[in-house]
Amino acid sequence: MVKSRVKKAGLDPNDFSAHALRAGYLTEAARKGISLPEAMQQSGHKSIQQAARYYNDSERRSGLAARLID
Repeated sequence: MVKSRVKKAGLDPNDFSAHALRAGYLTEAARKGISLPEAMQQSGHKSIQQAARYYNDSERRSGLAARLID
């Protein structure tokens, strides 16, 4: 469904996937301080371990330790 909608919008469907949208949603939710359970309700993730990986990636990129190397 994602690829067909992207194609209708005149964009390259190879640049988009349902996985990327779900992963991006969780990453942005983590950055905005939305709780993991609340974000999982929207994203449809059933595995806490999988969803938490996106939260951990977000923290690693924007946390205090990451700011030390800026």
